[in-house]
Amino acid sequence: MHDTEHDMAIAPRDPSVVMRLARMGSFHQSRLSFMRILLRRLADENWRFDRPVFDIDAKGVGRAVYSAHGPERSYSLVAFANDLPPEKRSDRVIATEWDATFTLFDGVPTEADIDRLAGNIPKQEAGRVSEKELSVSRANRSVRLWDHVVGALSKGQQPDAEKVGDVGYLMRTTAVYGSGKLGAADRELIAGRAEFRAPFQVEMLSVFLTRAFVMDLVEHMAHLRDPDRAVPLDPALRRRFGIGNSTGLGMAPFLINHPVLLNNWIAAREWALARVRSLPTASAQEVECFRQFAARAQKQATSWASEHPIQIEKQTALRADMAALEAHLASADLTSDMPWNRLWLWAEDALSLEGQEQLASLLLEPYGDLVDGLSQCMAADEQTTWRIDGAMQVSDLKAILEDIYGWALNIDWTDKGAKARVWYVSEEKLEPRLGERFDEPIEPYEQPLCPGRDAARMYADLDEAPDGPVAAFLLTHPQHRHAARRAQIAGRYPYAEIRDNTIDAAMLPIDLLRAKLSFFGACHFDPRSDRWVRINMFQNAPFPHELHAVGADDWAYPSLQEAAE
Repeated sequence: MHDTEHDMAIAPRDPSVVMRLARMGSFHQSRLSFMRILLRRLADENWRFDRPVFDIDAKGVGRAVYSAHGPERSYSLVAFANDLPPEKRSDRVIATEWDATFTLFDGVPTEADIDRLAGNIPKQEAGRVSEKELSVSRANRSVRLWDHVVGALSKGQQPDAEKVGDVGYLMRTTAVYGSGKLGAADRELIAGRAEFRAPFQVEMLSVFLTRAFVMDLVEHMAHLRDPDRAVPLDPALRRRFGIGNSTGLGMAPFLINHPVLLNNWIAAREWALARVRSLPTASAQEVECFRQFAARAQKQATSWASEHPIQIEKQTALRADMAALEAHLASADLTSDMPWNRLWLWAEDALSLEGQEQLASLLLEPYGDLVDGLSQCMAADEQTTWRIDGAMQVSDLKAILEDIYGWALNIDWTDKGAKARVWYVSEEKLEPRLGERFDEPIEPYEQPLCPGRDAARMYADLDEAPDGPVAAFLLTHPQHRHAARRAQIAGRYPYAEIRDNTIDAAMLPIDLLRAKLSFFGACHFDPRSDRWVRINMFQNAPFPHELHAVGADDWAYPSLQEAAE
């Protein structure tokens, strides 16, 4: 440790700065992203991997098992491959067939387990699984690239690197379900296991093993097409394939519905940034490490493509930011006089939100010893925070509202634009949706996903209530229970509440998606509208058999050598 919290010169950033949607929609992956946390652990603990089952025919139909063996337990991805007709291929959640379906099994499955799963996993929502299954997922091929790669390899050639770069994945998941979905194990069952203590480690392990399966499958199909001429992928080119993912509105309410979890994610990142900014000096080695990562991030910014106008504008700003950072670094002293804090203060004036948040991630890169341990603080047992403190005085609850929801108390909630949207759950798929309040008859179905407006409504009633215990107020105003609970949570957990209006006409749901996906470790965000986004997971990461040879935590940015090619 370079420093401790007690003598940190710089405090974590103020929630009123960090928790705005425009900034959250500019977050980037970092050392505290869940994919990177997972791969560091797998490498540090010398996990072993094997493939006990791989029974797939020339059409790409069959089953496979990929097992990961840790110090105490084993887990297995059970995969079912399908030959899906093109007209049935859809990213929509309402699809009923996929190119491949998966489950992460707790242990190593027997043949009887695999047979049981074969009758359920390919059906996804229509099937049922047990507590032995930790996640359920499905994926579809990127048909254009899939056919190109199989064709090239079967002829003894490598696929076109430019085509690989344009798409970046051979399959994309359309859902990775955990935490009790379809009968799978509840989070509580595995939360105490060290390997799953950090958030979403089950899902990340599932996707990591899925990527290994997908790459093996494409090589296998090429080999079966022409056993004499077929070649495997070049290892460096192989690593350029990630797993694609389409994420839509279904994920957006998660951050609102899990305030303590959100706080813990953001707080870990903000403490990490504050620790680095507080350092009085930096060694030549740390400075060189940072400069290398800044150069790699600049290369990544130039290769990131999107057709969505909002994202194009953000990427233009990011490229300008990275160029400005490069120019500044050419003459900046990064060794003494709190160098990282001075760099940060320069960035607050010189860079856009996109560039500032990229810099926040970059500053953590040289300091694994200061940063990585914070991953143990990112989970949350939210049941322990759910109870309302009825003994709190009305005056104290009002003070919390004025402090945390002051922005909401200043909004004119009679204005149509301020309450233009309605969050509701679709009857067809029981998925969150966002509708227009004044164009559709959906207001009776509204979900409590606008904390700002609800806080303002509660404040108006508190203003007319006598001082006394909150319990008495809620007995006469029970409609405010959820708002009182949120306010009390936000009073204890500074980053628990988004400080923006989530039903405003101008609100962009992709900001919520980007914030969450950045913590997963996603990059190359490609919005297809303001409500859904495509990403790539584990792109450039080592495969299970390479974890020790290729550096388990040095893959999130393109290497300068690769970028030069």
